[in-house]
Amino acid sequence: MRQRVATLVWRVLLAGGLVCGVGLLPWLTRTDPAYTVLKARSAEREPTPEVLADIRRQLGIDGGPLHVLTGWLGGLLRGDAGQSWISGADVLPGVLRALGASLLLMAVALLVAVLVAGTICARTLRLGARRRLGGRRGGGSGSAVLAALPEFLVASVLATVVGVQLGWLPALGWYGPQWTVLPALALGLPAGAVLGRLLDDLLPGAFGEPWALAAAARGLTGRSIARQAVRRCVPALLPNLGLFVVGLTGGAVAVEQVFDIPGLGRTTLQAALAQDLPVLQAGTLALVLLAALATGTTRLAARLLTGPALRDGALSSLHRPAPPAGGLLPLLYGALLLAVVGAGLARDPLALDTGRRLRAPSLAHPFGTDALGRDLLARVGHGALDTLLLAAAISAAALLAGVLLGLVPRVSAPLVDTVNAVPPVLVALLVTAVAGSGAATPALAVGAVAWAPLAAHTASLLRQERATLHITATQGLGAGRVHLLRYELLPAVVPPVLRHALLRLPGVALALASLGFLGLGAQPPSPEWGLLLAENQPYAERAPWAVLAPAAVLALLGALAVSAAGGLRRPSRRRAAPTVDGVGKDTGAERRSMAAAEVGTGRSTVT
Repeated sequence: MRQRVATLVWRVLLAGGLVCGVGLLPWLTRTDPAYTVLKARSAEREPTPEVLADIRRQLGIDGGPLHVLTGWLGGLLRGDAGQSWISGADVLPGVLRALGASLLLMAVALLVAVLVAGTICARTLRLGARRRLGGRRGGGSGSAVLAALPEFLVASVLATVVGVQLGWLPALGWYGPQWTVLPALALGLPAGAVLGRLLDDLLPGAFGEPWALAAAARGLTGRSIARQAVRRCVPALLPNLGLFVVGLTGGAVAVEQVFDIPGLGRTTLQAALAQDLPVLQAGTLALVLLAALATGTTRLAARLLTGPALRDGALSSLHRPAPPAGGLLPLLYGALLLAVVGAGLARDPLALDTGRRLRAPSLAHPFGTDALGRDLLARVGHGALDTLLLAAAISAAALLAGVLLGLVPRVSAPLVDTVNAVPPVLVALLVTAVAGSGAATPALAVGAVAWAPLAAHTASLLRQERATLHITATQGLGAGRVHLLRYELLPAVVPPVLRHALLRLPGVALALASLGFLGLGAQPPSPEWGLLLAENQPYAERAPWAVLAPAAVLALLGALAVSAAGGLRRPSRRRAAPTVDGVGKDTGAERRSMAAAEVGTGRSTVT
């Protein structure tokens, strides 16, 4: 009970600190909120000292940031979130309308994501139901391509092709259910690819558990076994599903911008840019509450799906020792990526030739040219040095932080919820306010949130791994906490989390690209990939190669990450366990399995 109270207090402190930090944004950026509000209200009006003083009196900011914060919190306790500094309208109704639009979009996008994830796992489910997996690991190149596609690029292509050229669905606005289809596809396709890869990674372990063998021996249908295998794997994915729920609600800023959707992410971004603090604080608080609700719901669902086995330590490990997956695909993808980057590095990325604007791919320009006549292959190759190296460094730091924080879930879980509730764009604005603008700002902003899914994944896998039979058997042999962590838990948990980090490597590059697309990342004439997409997106209909070239290289990076992750498996090797008073030694995986079986049947494990 004491631990739950401490966790609740920690969660409240983090949420309060976030809302207060957002409320200090104008003072952190050392800008006059009255000047920003004046420009947002009327750009033509002269910012004289008298006008600015009048605005300060209207907004009640003469007393400083503490006076503003206490006044807003006091009104919030009475159910009043204040009035917008820009429009003067009540904040709460507007934020609730924006939240409703985002929740509807999130629900449809989540449905798309589930369908995509099911499609990715279909082959593994079919082979597992027929007992024909044979240790085979899923491929995943197609899912990697989907996961690596930028959401704003998918949104732009769908809006241009499906909405404008073909006229099948409306491309702009938010007036009814049919307006949700295209933005939901733009959000759901990449999210479903990530969820599908994570689920496909767990399914072979579920099909190899004793219950699946017993069910097949008793004549249960393959469909029933496959359904139970999915149920067995879902609890480990629910924490990340909760993160997706919040991310699809508040983090869909770029998609909402493309489709002109009045969602919460776009509303929060506009409030942050205009320093409309009441709207910004109310939107952030709504996302924090949604994160807490999503976390509680996913934890309850995980307990219901797992049943008493989690409490009684009667689970089997989904991450058994297995030989690394072979194949030439990682080498092929890596060689192709290196060839593209190498060919681009040999060219000048800044050479202008306005007579060759938007030229189609040719021998002289294999990727074509952009709107200024610059060679796209050169810009993609030179941009790789910035994008790939930066994304790799951020992913490595996020992996280390995620694993370490995942080991202490009582500390990390509320922190994960709070961090995930803040859209990356808003994080970029806060980082800019604290650290200033510069080349490192996007990296700091992305790194501040990239560790959260990995920490949630680590904590979820550890929770289930601690409840396995072989852990109970190893504890019965006298193993201590350090030995369990070093030789049992970490070897089982780190490989899937590392594969998850590799799967998110293109996503980190995409986050940097999204900041560039929204004007918060690299600035011209940098060849950073996000900036390439942002610069060439207006010409996507006239010169599609200008957008498809960097997008194809991003997709190639995703295919390389997923195929390389297939070779990261828990090694099958023999090793010695600690001796318990000189009695008995664990000689390998076979002995551990036997000990676990003996514990499960009630027999003694010490001879």
